[in-house]
Amino acid sequence: MRIGFGYDAHQLIFGRELWLGGVKIDYELGLYGHSDADVLIHAICDALLGAAGLRDIGYYFPDNNTDYKNIDSKILLSKTIQFVRNEGFEIENIDSTICAEKPKLNPFIDQMKITLAEVLQISPKNIGIKATTTEKLGFVGREEGMAAYVVVLLNKVHSTQITK
Repeated sequence: MRIGFGYDAHQLIFGRELWLGGVKIDYELGLYGHSDADVLIHAICDALLGAAGLRDIGYYFPDNNTDYKNIDSKILLSKTIQFVRNEGFEIENIDSTICAEKPKLNPFIDQMKITLAEVLQISPKNIGIKATTTEKLGFVGREEGMAAYVVVLLNKVHSTQITK
């Protein structure tokens, strides 16, 4: 078994859609980034890649590659899980925390779990998503951005190799 940790943060701005966990959330601000800037999916990708002993998300999906401009992060997650499976690993579970002052994310968590489970081909019961504020502290507290923290547990099922 292997444990991986992922973190991501993006700035909140006007004129962008807000995507979290593969779910579009109706809000006046969105996250700024080269892709759709889904902080939860990006942190999951990094956690999965790290647990499998692979490089970070920016290595596989660089922000200077126009192929990934405004890409749906669910596509990045789908490619990431294939990299992980090519290394012979399967997901045991994912646990995550999204840090955001606004909007309230609790109403969207079940849909995020279902959406992520579909992409990862695992049970929603194996995905934990929590949302918290930072009690007005830091860039999250000032509503300048959002962040996500993720840990994953992978199980080795067979041996193969991956190439970029």
